[in-house]
Amino acid sequence: MNLQRITVVLADDHGVVREGLRSWLQSLGDFEVVGEATNGREAVALARKLRPTVVVIDISMPLLSGGEATRQIRHVAPGTRVLALSAHGDDEYVAQLVEAGVSGYVVKHNSMEVLTHAIREVAGGRTYFSASLSPRLKAAVRLAREAGTPIATPASLLSSREAEVLQLVAEGLGNKQIAAELCITTKTVEKHRQQLMDKLGIHNTAGLTRHAIATGVIASGNGANVAAAE
Repeated sequence: MNLQRITVVLADDHGVVREGLRSWLQSLGDFEVVGEATNGREAVALARKLRPTVVVIDISMPLLSGGEATRQIRHVAPGTRVLALSAHGDDEYVAQLVEAGVSGYVVKHNSMEVLTHAIREVAGGRTYFSASLSPRLKAAVRLAREAGTPIATPASLLSSREAEVLQLVAEGLGNKQIAAELCITTKTVEKHRQQLMDKLGIHNTAGLTRHAIATGVIASGNGANVAAAE
């Protein structure tokens, strides 16, 4: 009996993690790893090009966070399901990923067997959330899905472009560098920065960086020097 193959894109900036996941999944027979991404933008590009069944994505990714990458993947490849993989199980992190459109969330301390089960669940059109996540959050996710209403989070206030600018600011890029990275003008970057501060009630670069770290947009070790930013 032939198993229907589940095509997977792995998105994680740690090569050893991708290698381990790829070796495990491809040993099982019903998975095919069709692409690997080292940052959020690559994940979006691969999803658009390859249209995999599932993208497994770390939430803390360079250039474009897992949350914003998920939002863009759901737009460019609506048939692709996204499974978030993270070291964090905080309610706020999970709620933001659910709002962005993930179909599941697995905490990294879970076993490979749990991850495999999660991928199969989301590939089959279902959802999966690690058992260690709080019952309160899982109940909120279930009720929101049943009602067809999103979970409101601070990230939902931001446009895709504002979310991109927030991450690049937090990673320590200046306005000119951000403009070059996003192919927009410096004046447009300044406008987005001001809109970010207005929407989030934050008044300086250090505050934006702290917000990005606190909400999982970037890992704490990847941010700009907060003290220097002040």
